[in-house]
Amino acid sequence: MTDSFMLCCRNLFSCFFVGLLLLLASLGAQAADITVRNPTLSQGDDGYTLSADFNINLNARLEEAIARGVTLYFVVDFELTRSRWYWLDEQVVSRSQTYQLSYHALTRQYRLSSGALHQSFTSLDDAQRILSRLRHWQVLDKGAVKADQSYLAAVRMRLDLTQMPKTFQVNALANRDWNLSSEWARWLFTPAESASSAAAGISTLTVATAEGK
Repeated sequence: MTDSFMLCCRNLFSCFFVGLLLLLASLGAQAADITVRNPTLSQGDDGYTLSADFNINLNARLEEAIARGVTLYFVVDFELTRSRWYWLDEQVVSRSQTYQLSYHALTRQYRLSSGALHQSFTSLDDAQRILSRLRHWQVLDKGAVKADQSYLAAVRMRLDLTQMPKTFQVNALANRDWNLSSEWARWLFTPAESASSAAAGISTLTVATAEGK
């Protein structure tokens, strides 16, 4: 009798453990996240431009929202600071660029917009692929930085809920499925080194897409 009871308990525990693993796997599969890769600053005629790649993973809730006509606002933030031993770090520049991702039921196309520029796609994957490739966004004007001084550059991408309709903000802000932001990617930047790289012929490709200047 005791052996049967213990066997039954072990079976129940095994079923519970397997179910818990499946639940955790399901939650992990639905998680949304953004990561930043390969951020670089390149020297141009008018200053310095930023290029970066983003891995953007949307969960089912965000994909459903787009399909229902809700526009998602993705913001790329860039900051450049300079360390000062005698005071707080100096913020040299802080800029943001907004990209709107939407779906139009009449044309059955996804649209990616930034300012007056826009591009249409037949699938969400194609739109995300272009959104994930930031190319030649001018973030520093000529003369904004000094040669031979070291700066700390940082970039991130986030989903901005404050630009959504008020009816969605209340639920979205309280639901972690809508919380989508990358960590800050930081790297040291010295203008003289960037200028040397440009002179050596190192460059990046420009993608014909909605991009800010």
